[in-house]
Amino acid sequence: MKNKLVTLIGGGGFVGRYAAQALLRQGARLRVAQRDPRHAWFLRTQGGLGQTQFVAADVTRPDTIARAVAGADIVVNLVGVLAGAFQRVHVDGARTVAEAARDAGVEALVHVSAIGADADAASAYGRSKGEGEKAVRSAFPTATILRPSIVFGREDQFVNRFAGMIAASPVVPVLRAPVKFQPIFAGDVGDAIAAAAGDPSRYGGRTFELGGPDILSMGELIRFIADAIDRSPSIVELPDAIGSLLAAMPLSPISRDQWLMLQQDNVVAAGADGLASLGIVPTPLATVAPEYLVRFRRQGRFGRRSVEQAL
Repeated sequence: MKNKLVTLIGGGGFVGRYAAQALLRQGARLRVAQRDPRHAWFLRTQGGLGQTQFVAADVTRPDTIARAVAGADIVVNLVGVLAGAFQRVHVDGARTVAEAARDAGVEALVHVSAIGADADAASAYGRSKGEGEKAVRSAFPTATILRPSIVFGREDQFVNRFAGMIAASPVVPVLRAPVKFQPIFAGDVGDAIAAAAGDPSRYGGRTFELGGPDILSMGELIRFIADAIDRSPSIVELPDAIGSLLAAMPLSPISRDQWLMLQQDNVVAAGADGLASLGIVPTPLATVAPEYLVRFRRQGRFGRRSVEQAL
């Protein structure tokens, strides 16, 4: 990876910052492509002088992607949405990136998808991710596809969101309590991206499902978070009939599509290539999350749990 030019599309996002750090540690030069490059400027301090550059690019505008990948050795596509323009971003956008990478003659393409990607999935999110993978494979057959489970880290919008709910209310309703997740640390996803990008002859054309060492149900995850922030709310596991009704209501905190996504476990499939195949040891949730969840404790770092740990 030394001195290779990597175009990191969506590099200013949550996972992007970890991918950038992993690539910079290996000596790569980064071209961070973002709709508004100012949102990625915090990465300037992560590497050496001149190691990182920034360009404006949008996966819905092919001309900007073509400019962003011109002259690059490797391209990584991290762009995704959780609601809204699934077709434009996950399918058409993924195809645009793959075709631009092919036309630019890059050595490797890494496409970040998601566990549950399936062109026949019930949810629009899962279908679009699956169709996007097909579009990438069609344009760039040797692309490496990475499918992470729920990604956690200091800046995540999953564990932090539930921690905020638990901290704010004495009663926490839980939808689809039995559904299982395999949370993966964002730093491990970043390392997986760097590993795949650095050895296309070994990893090109393959699909990897990325999950951490812990498999937790939704109910178990909520209880883990509550314990980590030293809170004791009443946790109410709602029946599916109520959850389905809630998802159909206007202004609901959960969309119908998100409800459909929760009908299947979000874990690495049996026999799938995973982190071990990329030479990465997964990081447990318990070794990372309590450190950044400290802000949700009543007295922060000076709460009872912090004092007990110090003793």
